Parts: sequence; structure tokens; C-alpha cells
Amino acid sequence: EVQLVESGGGLVQAGGSLRLSCVASGFTFDDYCIGWVRQAPGKEREEVSCIVRSDGSIYYSDSVRGRFTISSDNAKNTVYLQMNSLKPEDTGVYYCATGRPEFCMVATLYDYWGQGTQVTVSS
Repeated sequence: EVQLVESGGGLVQAGGSLRLSCVASGFTFDDYCIGWVRQAPGKEREEVSCIVRSDGSIYYSDSVRGRFTISSDNAKNTVYLQMNSLKPEDTGVYYCATGRPEFCMVATLYDYWGQGTQVTVSS
């Protein structure tokens, strides 16, 4: 059974940092991409970042590039999203999801999703 479990969300002031974790199980980590997708109230979900373990490809949305860093720990089957210089507009529920590597950053084509973790950035 494929499982993705996020953690690390919380309340932080603007300019602060958080690190999200996504622990994956039930599939071969290297055969898939792992992406982070966020959704703010009343807004459409937005692809934030994605990593393809097999070839090391990493992608970011324009809105987070330079502030967020995605990384993975193979031994722990965990993907991290380090979020620095947070802004109120980064507020939302952050999901990790997995899919075929060629679908990295295409949330509509991800196959499995975690339950999400809330990130709230106060001004």
C-alpha cells in the first residue's frame, strides 16, 4: 500500500522558516517523482516543487524559487521541503504526492497523495 505522510507544518511569522517532511512507503522511491503541492483557501492548488530521484532533476515554481529547497534522504525514504523567507501568501495546506517521473510538476497526473500539513504565515 502506497503511503505518503507529511509533517512539519505550523504557524510562523513572515520571514521565518519551516521544514516539511514527506515519508513515503509502499513503492520504489527511485521509480517515481515526489512533488509538493499547496492549496490556499479559495484558490486552486499550485505545484510548488518536485524531485525525480532517479536522475536528480529538481523543479520549482516561480513563486518559491530561491526561497524553498527540496531534497531527499534515500535511506529514510523521505523528501523534505525547506521553506525560508516565508510570506503570508505561502499560507495553505501542503501536500506531497507521487507519480511517474515524466509528470513531475503536473499535479493532475499524480497518482497518490498524502493527507496534507497546514502552513500558516502571519504578517
